[in-house]
Amino acid sequence: MAQVREQATRDGLPMPRRVLAIVAISFGTALFVLDGAIANVALPTIARELGVTNGVATNVVTVYQLVLVMGLLPFSNMGDRIGHRRLYQIGQAIFLLATTAIFFVASFPVLLLARAGQAIGAGMALSVAAAMLREIYPAKSLGSGMGINSVIVATSYAIAPTLGGFIVEHFDWRWVFVVAAPLAVLSLVIGRSLPEPVAHERSPERLSGLWSALTVLLLIGGLQLATHGETTLAGIVAVALGALSAVYLVKRERARSNPVVPVDLLANPVLGLSALAAVAAFLASSSLMVALPFRFEQVYGYAPAEVGLLLLPFPLTMLFVAPAAGWLSDRVAATKLGVTGMAIAIVALLLLAFLPEAPGPTAIGWRLSLAALGFGLFFAPNSRLIIGRAPKERSAAAGGMLSTSRLMGQTLGAALIGLLLVMGAGLGEVPMLAACGFAVLAAVCSLTRFARARRSATN
Repeated sequence: MAQVREQATRDGLPMPRRVLAIVAISFGTALFVLDGAIANVALPTIARELGVTNGVATNVVTVYQLVLVMGLLPFSNMGDRIGHRRLYQIGQAIFLLATTAIFFVASFPVLLLARAGQAIGAGMALSVAAAMLREIYPAKSLGSGMGINSVIVATSYAIAPTLGGFIVEHFDWRWVFVVAAPLAVLSLVIGRSLPEPVAHERSPERLSGLWSALTVLLLIGGLQLATHGETTLAGIVAVALGALSAVYLVKRERARSNPVVPVDLLANPVLGLSALAAVAAFLASSSLMVALPFRFEQVYGYAPAEVGLLLLPFPLTMLFVAPAAGWLSDRVAATKLGVTGMAIAIVALLLLAFLPEAPGPTAIGWRLSLAALGFGLFFAPNSRLIIGRAPKERSAAAGGMLSTSRLMGQTLGAALIGLLLVMGAGLGEVPMLAACGFAVLAAVCSLTRFARARRSATN
């Protein structure tokens, strides 16, 4: 107990334990990002071998993303109650069990159940990962820690398509979902280096947790249904019900001391505007990365194998920008970095919107690198602000809010491009202009946050 109290008051972990903890959480982050991104290349093979259509096969990705985002807020509330490290390692164990089950999958419904199990485990771990970063790093180095974490995410996203394609070509498709599992084993082995699991005396919020998950299901699931012509009406109805559910859920959560939906954090102008800015920025970057492959292949005539290489400058640039932005965020105000980053991203998105008629790899590559520079300057400082400004006892809630903002933005971006493609406006400049609009929203939120904070300081 004394060790737990000491950990609760210490500013970061001591060396060399800090290094082991960083390695443990980096393995876990890489695992869950890889697992979410690597499946795309295996979908045609899964459809063929399990006897489903290509459209149905996309549910392998959709179910994982949907279950993951549904669980983040309820699990972050659970993490504050039972301890962050404990929930993180329970999530990894559940992920490993679900991964083992995929070896024995012989039908598509069973595969979806196993993917849902993987998402539940990933959701448990990711809901408290950012909170543990705050406990691992000293306050003065938190931005650097967020930058390193961004590098892990960007690297995992960069290698996922290539790794997945290699596996599908040379091995059974099930290995796509298993290849990253050793990272979970390694993370569990050195997991005792992670911060001690400090538990808080709180009552379980089962009803709020289920209500929150159902609301996200209606909102995100409804948007995904709306992008398919035959289910557009059902999707619109689901979104309307989700919006109504969200209104009543927020009313309920306002009266609670430790709400599952972090309305107490969102009511803080700095945190609320930062979360909205995060959703807008991730929506813009997701729209960029989802829309361009269709444009490159169907408008400019590039082969599918070439499209992945054309997109590579974006994650490669992020590998260098993210740690630098994290280091800078410990020394420069988040608003200065974020607004500068969004201004650069806006210029890059406009340049991508109005590409030449037959752009070569160089013309595409430097524009994507410029966009990555802009988004990279925004993400780490904004994330640092959300995690660093939240009360210590609400760190997991802030981390869950940050992860939810990221996944919400990415999912909404994919849904937006799907809707534009259905409407026949997804292959031209419209997706980039829409992304540009969301980048403007992120910049406006950052400036408004700065103005509100400055006004509060002078009053």
